[in-house]
Amino acid sequence: MAGGRIVVPSPLPGFGLTFGFTTFFLSAIILLPLGAMVIRALGIPPSELLAMLLDERAVASYRLSFGAAALAAAINAVFGFIVAWSLVRYDFPGRRLLDTMIDLPFALPTAVSGIALATVFSPTGWLGLKLAQAGIQVAYTWLGVVVALVLIGLPFVVRSVQPALIEVRKDLEDAAESLGAGGFNVFRRIILPTILPALATGFTLAFARGIGEYGSVVFISGNLPLKTEITPLLIVIKLEQYDYAGAAALGFFMLVMSFVMLLAINLVQQWGQRRMGIGVAR
Repeated sequence: MAGGRIVVPSPLPGFGLTFGFTTFFLSAIILLPLGAMVIRALGIPPSELLAMLLDERAVASYRLSFGAAALAAAINAVFGFIVAWSLVRYDFPGRRLLDTMIDLPFALPTAVSGIALATVFSPTGWLGLKLAQAGIQVAYTWLGVVVALVLIGLPFVVRSVQPALIEVRKDLEDAAESLGAGGFNVFRRIILPTILPALATGFTLAFARGIGEYGSVVFISGNLPLKTEITPLLIVIKLEQYDYAGAAALGFFMLVMSFVMLLAINLVQQWGQRRMGIGVAR
């Protein structure tokens, strides 16, 4: 006891040393590189910066990156819920193996994912050949970008929804069914309100992940300017062409969008906590 207060022993050093190390680590690894890019971008005259950001090729890359990420996140919201529902509500042979495979995109290098998708969906691939015979081409089109983003975004939705489904009160479902409520009404009034915050969080995480994806996309997209060129690839191209100002401008734009997505994720999570009655500490 010190000064009338009970001192709880800590396994870590004092606050000053711990906080100082944390600040140094974050500054060296995150803040300094990002700060250098921001300073480089803001050093460009505003008119030139705006021209770089509104360049036809850059705008086309925004349209593909954000549009494909939004579409892939919407697809994952639907099918990710179905997968999570199956894993939580049903017991079937191979369920544990399937549950483990959901996390495979997390562990698999994105370049490997891209090569695998390009091999499968290319016009000569075993699946791409069948689709080509039906008049559908996936590889080297915007559709291939969406497929790649669906692959890497699915785990975010499944892992967000699974805990929410576990928390759904089965007794309320049974009570509603005993009172004559149909399956759709039970889902709409009991299940959906419970999982909606988690589903929204999963959608936002998948969307944010898709915006910055690079490795799994470049192999299947074809990288055609104004058609299948994503913004991260355009940044790499400008660096290879020694256009550091253009790369910094696009990087600054993507950094701003990343902060916007982080803010959106936090707002969704706070909304979910308030909806569930937990409340957000202020």
